[in-house]
Amino acid sequence: MISFLRGTVAHVGLSSAVIDLNGAGMSVNATPQTLGSLRVGGEGKLFTSLIVREDSLTLYGFGSDDEREVFDILLSVSGVGPRLALAVLAVHEPEAIRVAAHSGDGKAFTKVPGIGPKVGARIVLELAGKLVPHGTATGATPAVSAEAAWKPQVVAAMTSLGWSEKDATSSIDKSLADAPELAEKGNVAEILRATLRWLGQDGARAGNRAGARG
Repeated sequence: MISFLRGTVAHVGLSSAVIDLNGAGMSVNATPQTLGSLRVGGEGKLFTSLIVREDSLTLYGFGSDDEREVFDILLSVSGVGPRLALAVLAVHEPEAIRVAAHSGDGKAFTKVPGIGPKVGARIVLELAGKLVPHGTATGATPAVSAEAAWKPQVVAAMTSLGWSEKDATSSIDKSLADAPELAEKGNVAEILRATLRWLGQDGARAGNRAGARG
């Protein structure tokens, strides 16, 4: 695996740069911020992630190891490829991405071109526990004092998945009746998962009642 490149910057384009490594030019895709830090003729160092496809080998470059780590973790989300992950890093700093994922702030991801509410909600769900802000213990969840801090985010995630606001609000309240500790923690991703599980169980119960009547 190519962990980083250090060499003379031979070219800087709109979406990529070429680093001269003793006569061999390596093309690297990067964010505008990273490309803006490079100067043709000067020395450049980029931390890299190599994406292997059947028909291509593509290098993505980052100004810090933290950026590369966040990029690699974003790729674990279904439907998020290298270009979209790079777009997220072009809009948000790595720490902002960690905070958004940890707090369940799906709206932060919708600020990225190409990411709508559904994808934003999926990113939050699939990144839960994988990205935490620096200085936060792994697995810890942020304490929220008021329901108003998390409920609108959960409702927004559910409406993006097809439920009406009324049904979403009602389902959240009913699901948390059996798990009040989740409301106290205020973790959006956990509350959303619990609500979706409750809806699935409620649907199964309704089906059993209908079968019994038949």
